[in-house]
Amino acid sequence: MRTRVLGTFTIAALALLAVMALVVTPADVNQQDAVRFLYVHVPLATLMYVAFGITALGSVLYLLPRTRARKWDLLAGTSAEIGVVVTGLVLVTGSVWGRTTWGVWWTWDARLTTTAVLFVVFLGYLALRRVSGDADIRAKRNSIAALAACIDLPIVHKSVEWWRTLHQKSSLLDEETFMHPHIHGTMYWTVMLGIGAFLLLFSWLLIHRYRLARLEDRLEDEGLERALAERRAEALAASS
Repeated sequence: MRTRVLGTFTIAALALLAVMALVVTPADVNQQDAVRFLYVHVPLATLMYVAFGITALGSVLYLLPRTRARKWDLLAGTSAEIGVVVTGLVLVTGSVWGRTTWGVWWTWDARLTTTAVLFVVFLGYLALRRVSGDADIRAKRNSIAALAACIDLPIVHKSVEWWRTLHQKSSLLDEETFMHPHIHGTMYWTVMLGIGAFLLLFSWLLIHRYRLARLEDRLEDEGLERALAERRAEALAASS
């Protein structure tokens, strides 16, 4: 019931975002209508940080003996799955936006390159999660790999400050511009609405994917127990 309510609010927020982004907000003086990518690209980028941040948090909680539980490893994995999809969308929307503003689909810009590295590294993390083995050892391995992959997150964020880059500085997440953003009026509030709407969507997806991961984990455990029981039965039959 709660997820249905969350889903309803998500749809309503996304619909309102579409109206605000496409109808209400004005075109930019320099970018014209291409600025409307802002209302999707920036919320997706924010979501990328949130998703991989939850992966890092879940990994830390699993590695700490006091809080170690299977649920934290599952949460880290499910959030990373959504994060990889979101990062892919960040790269795609950024590429299309770059084509309209820079005149090229891709350039080895610091922000673009570090984000692409983040995408590839977390694809590797998801592949590592599929490697079989003892459940506890596998979860520890996953957690260490996730924390290693998350090292790139602050590099992505600071890349526009550490290197000369075509990519502009963050409009909302930069420490210097957080209280005094570069955008104002309906454009600012539409970006904030987009962040809120996409966070609702992320929450809805995370809840459902986590539930599915719990079911998959339970089926895997039941399958292992069934296989062990069959092997014991075969051993008893052979000995008798």
